[in-house]
Amino acid sequence: MTDARGSAGRNGETNARRPPGTPCWVSLMVHGPAATHDFYETLFGWDFQPGPHQLGPYARALLDGCEVAGVGQLPLDRHLPVTWTPYFASADVNRTAETVRLCGGTIGVGPLDADEAGRLAICSDPSGAVFGIWQAAAHLGTAVTGVPGTPAWNELLTFESAGVTKFYETVFGFESVPDVFTDADRKTLLLDGRPVADVHGVGDALPRDRGPHWTTYFEVADAEESLDRLVALGGSVLEPVRDTPHGRVARVADPEGARFALLQGR
Repeated sequence: MTDARGSAGRNGETNARRPPGTPCWVSLMVHGPAATHDFYETLFGWDFQPGPHQLGPYARALLDGCEVAGVGQLPLDRHLPVTWTPYFASADVNRTAETVRLCGGTIGVGPLDADEAGRLAICSDPSGAVFGIWQAAAHLGTAVTGVPGTPAWNELLTFESAGVTKFYETVFGFESVPDVFTDADRKTLLLDGRPVADVHGVGDALPRDRGPHWTTYFEVADAEESLDRLVALGGSVLEPVRDTPHGRVARVADPEGARFALLQGR
């Protein structure tokens, strides 16, 4: 997983425009932004700054002044799942969105402009997992990686990996290889030979209330300490801390039910 941070510069700063297909941003849509801000501020040390306004009530999360993620408000009249959504870089959102359609995916939002920040679309793959496409302008995406409180990895949980992997290969130009650390139905997506995400087929073990979905891993300094803090803040533990080849991992949810993972890297 840590190989995905290869674009980070000195002190974890990553200010360059990402090649198309690179995971570049994560965003969360919730019912109660103020309470969500308080939760992640205490858990990860984030501060929040408003904008862009085209996305409705939306704020960018900052870590030591650097943008790391976004939190927006769901429309009050729509019962949509509360979930973290990864965004993949694109040189042309319109063209990428059209490729998504041609490959059996759907476009839920956009393409649309987000102030001077850039252009985006929110899509779902043929299995129903939601992801975003980001064409950067003023906003290049997550500005710091490789330190506690920043996105470290993205993993797609789905029924089986083969079909949906072909979709992402076609849309973003990924290559896929079997995960060398396990015999499970898991593939690693590569961009220019560099690991950028995983696709994990779990069959009937997929949560029925969620269906296929992306999970974002956030880096922490101490998995157990972060888990204790999360529970004290009203979050829940889906899978306790366990050792993996990539580090110590726990799967969790915030008070509104948004699922994510904590990663204490090696």
